[in-house]
Amino acid sequence: MSSKYMPLSPEILKKLSEQFPVNDNCLYLNHAAVSPWPRCARDAVQKFAEENCQTGAQGYLTWLKKDQDLRSKLATLVGSKNPNCVALVKNTSEALSLVAYGLDWQAGDIVLISDDEFPSNRIVWESLAQKFGVIVQQIHISVEDPEAEILAAIESMTAKPKLISVSAVQYASGIKLDLAKLGQACYANNVLFCVDAIQAVGAMEFKCDDWHIDFAMADGHKWMLGPEGLGFFFVKQNHIENLNLYQYGWHMIKGAGDFSIKHWQPADTAQRFECGSPNMLAGYALEASIDLLLQIGLKYVAQGIEYNHAFLLEKLQDLGAEILSPANPSVRAGILTFRFSGIDSAMLYQELMKNNVVCANRGGGVRFSPHVHTTTACMEKAIQVLQTLI
Repeated sequence: MSSKYMPLSPEILKKLSEQFPVNDNCLYLNHAAVSPWPRCARDAVQKFAEENCQTGAQGYLTWLKKDQDLRSKLATLVGSKNPNCVALVKNTSEALSLVAYGLDWQAGDIVLISDDEFPSNRIVWESLAQKFGVIVQQIHISVEDPEAEILAAIESMTAKPKLISVSAVQYASGIKLDLAKLGQACYANNVLFCVDAIQAVGAMEFKCDDWHIDFAMADGHKWMLGPEGLGFFFVKQNHIENLNLYQYGWHMIKGAGDFSIKHWQPADTAQRFECGSPNMLAGYALEASIDLLLQIGLKYVAQGIEYNHAFLLEKLQDLGAEILSPANPSVRAGILTFRFSGIDSAMLYQELMKNNVVCANRGGGVRFSPHVHTTTACMEKAIQVLQTLI
């Protein structure tokens, strides 16, 4: 492997090995789907469960503080200086719906998405076409120049979109978009910029403030190494009070917790998008996983993932695989999709799973997605299994 792809320091690798017993139990290459928890997340859940078992909700005020701590850490993770811009949501789809049904639409307004989006970032916009006459345009993104056609549409003088909504990293191909370039173009052309960040946050440095992102969202169960059912919704400050609300409850008002309030108003922060009781159990787990990522440092997390990606790429090329993901490091993230001529990828995926290689069947090929903690031994064994199947 090229010397420019350097493994992480022994200190970081030791810390990771202590946190992820999954590497001793199976060949896990599926973080773009659902990640295994680190031990610290498991321990946080066990401690919370034991406390609940012993004393019920006696510590509820402490739980609520944990809720605020999680928003602050998520703000750090996504590159926002203002934790009041972060809401806790059930999943990516909920947050996308908050945007889609929070904005005012006119018939003929254009929403731009890519032609490679996960259904969550397509269906919600297509529903607007049915209800409000919004036009949804799909733009092709290429491996060579992913942003070219999107930029051309943003800067169009005749049919400028009202909003673009793209995945930071495409779930099937692994194409990584230059969000800084797209965000600057949106900002300059008064186009709203919405980012499905589920395949990026936790795997790379992310900068909502610097990249002029209006809305970003992700569930915590992929690269953030958390549980399903809890994620974040970032809303730029100037949009917090401008998005129309359609979910209401005790948790989203000013003075939440004071049940005597009769004349209520929505909170001034992104908490106004959290209508009901928070998912405390998942919150403890997700906070522990985020703490781990921040302790390692997102720069080193990205470096470790790139090392693992390059390692697998070289091994797969040696086996004669057709690589469906970008080869250029500036246009790729943690996802590596491949296929072999004359071999059915769906059947190959099934055989890999039977042989303890946890992966996915996506985009016409088999998808590997290692994280920073994935060991070289794990990847080598997975390649050995693959070699016996082709």
